[in-house]
Amino acid sequence: MSMMVETSALQELVARSNRIGADRSVCNWGGGNTSVKSTTVDHLGREVDILWVKGSGSDLAEATDKSFTALRLEEILPLMDRESLSDEEMVEYLSHCMVQSKHPRSSIETLLHAFIPHRHIDHTHPDSIISLCCTDRGRSIAKEIFGDRAVWVPYIRPGFALSKLIGEAVRDNPQCELVLMEKHGLITWGDTSDECYANTLRIVQEAAAFIQKHERGEHVFGGSRYAPLSQPTRDALVVDVLPMIRGVVSEYHGAILTYDAGEDFLQFVNSRDCATLSQVGAACPDHLVHTKRTPLYINWNPEHQDAAQLKEALQAGLQQYREDYAAYYERHVDFDVPMHDPFPRVILIPGLGVIGTGKSKKMANVAVGLYRRAVAVMKGATALGQFVSLDEKESFDVEYWPLELYKLSLAPAEKELARKVAYITGGAGGIGSATARRMAMEGAHIVVADLAEDAAKSLADDLNAKFGEGTAVGVAVDVTDEAKVVASFQQAVRDYGGIDLFVSNAGLASSAPFVETTLRDWNRNVSVLGTGYFLTTREAFRILVAQGRGGSIVFVTSKNAIYAGKDAAAYSATKAMEEHLARCLAVEGGPFGIRVNSVLPDAVLQGSNIWNSAWREERARAYGIHPDELEEHYRKRTLLHVNISTEDIAEGILFFASKRSDKTTGCMLTVDGGVSAAFPR
Repeated sequence: MSMMVETSALQELVARSNRIGADRSVCNWGGGNTSVKSTTVDHLGREVDILWVKGSGSDLAEATDKSFTALRLEEILPLMDRESLSDEEMVEYLSHCMVQSKHPRSSIETLLHAFIPHRHIDHTHPDSIISLCCTDRGRSIAKEIFGDRAVWVPYIRPGFALSKLIGEAVRDNPQCELVLMEKHGLITWGDTSDECYANTLRIVQEAAAFIQKHERGEHVFGGSRYAPLSQPTRDALVVDVLPMIRGVVSEYHGAILTYDAGEDFLQFVNSRDCATLSQVGAACPDHLVHTKRTPLYINWNPEHQDAAQLKEALQAGLQQYREDYAAYYERHVDFDVPMHDPFPRVILIPGLGVIGTGKSKKMANVAVGLYRRAVAVMKGATALGQFVSLDEKESFDVEYWPLELYKLSLAPAEKELARKVAYITGGAGGIGSATARRMAMEGAHIVVADLAEDAAKSLADDLNAKFGEGTAVGVAVDVTDEAKVVASFQQAVRDYGGIDLFVSNAGLASSAPFVETTLRDWNRNVSVLGTGYFLTTREAFRILVAQGRGGSIVFVTSKNAIYAGKDAAAYSATKAMEEHLARCLAVEGGPFGIRVNSVLPDAVLQGSNIWNSAWREERARAYGIHPDELEEHYRKRTLLHVNISTEDIAEGILFFASKRSDKTTGCMLTVDGGVSAAFPR
């Protein structure tokens, strides 16, 4: 019976958490926690009171039953009688209260949930409530809105002292319905899970309605300073500046970028007060962890200054931000902890909008998503009074708090291609798709570029489903069309900020005796295998140079590039052109740290699309056999027992793309089973 109570309570808690987390205006990504007090049967068969609370490092919207920790209440509640308890002592003590050691480490705010004498509890960071809690007149306004239904507590960093203060305040004010945490957030509760959820929304809506009555309309953020730029102008500027920004902010650890020109962001960055308001501080501690204390604001006039001046302002601003962050770290560090990456997580540019940086597309989006919440908070706070935030020391104590650093330690080790972006032509084909999957397995973000747009987007969807949202995008590209090539690389820049790895793989299967080769056949080979490689590589090269961080280019050519095949003059000649272009670029790329290498496949029998192409029909006719017999004929005639797959080719490409070959350029790697004599000599 008790186990049923426990299971039901946890299921209700998970469902409520997911509902709350689904609305980011109520619950930030990774922030907030929920709980329920229930019972279970312990290992001795005794019924014990427990607290289920969200574990450290998880997100309410994505929470499952494995995201929560069960602790024995009878062992936690005596802590209310303590006068003090350090963070280290609290963590150690709570580790002994866990019902099962396999549960995640309990939340930093576990004691808060234990000390409040209500069964179901929500702790959230709603925009409307933080607006109230980050206003200089917040306490008096809270009294006006909620009367004695609310308890206001001053800002204290989460931990024992704050939990005890809140627990005592709720117990001493039995009529209260909520706790307002200065510069932090909201606590609500209920006798049932549904009642708790309803109370949370009701309180949030009460605050939102009050703020709405005081909104400043066209005078929000001091009114408009700049007129918005047109979308085409914004798009062109963003493509121009993102690679340069990415190059600078990748100095320490590498970064993926995201860009957002939502109406709320454009209103803010184009406003009169943005330059000063954005530097007050983070809207709440949970924002600060992912956005840093302040964003970088670029003092650029979109109405009178050009792209070159914007780049100058960005270069100067990014370097100044790095110096200021290092000084902030030195002013406050008092224990042995390395400095975080000193570059901004959020960049504000008048006329353009907001740029986010992160170790992945997901985390760059998280930074921008949280700053969207910060803009909403500042909008609400300035409607009520003056926006206030944590001071510099309070901010540092949150950013470098050992318990917050522990959350970061939960992240798995980064993979070989983490923080890298790979653009792959022919990306939806046999070799291309195998390469995309292999690189995604190693942490890369993938631009799947293919003439078959639907196939490219389908593969990108598969990669996102398997490796996480933001891992891949599918783009249409005809490598023989200069405008389409340029557009596809511009999309890659808009999506990720730039590229690090370029795999030139677009191709075609072509076979005919020389005297039967038509001019159309010849031109088609030259167009796809020659001009196509030139156009795509040129765009990749330009982006890599603009980033200034080096990079790797891998050409997928063929054994025909150096060992001509029978009845394949046009194909072999243009493959040789590809190979020589690669070696020319290895020379030109050296001063920029750009490596250029080639993989030379032969007779790929597994996973290759050539067995479903017109080439299959052509070769079968040449050998006088039925097309269905071609693969077996080719296997016996050429490779005997050897069986080359697209995955074998992908491994070769991965080698050249990775740090394992970072001292190698101008190299040719044959992947042919060792029987086709496709080697330089």
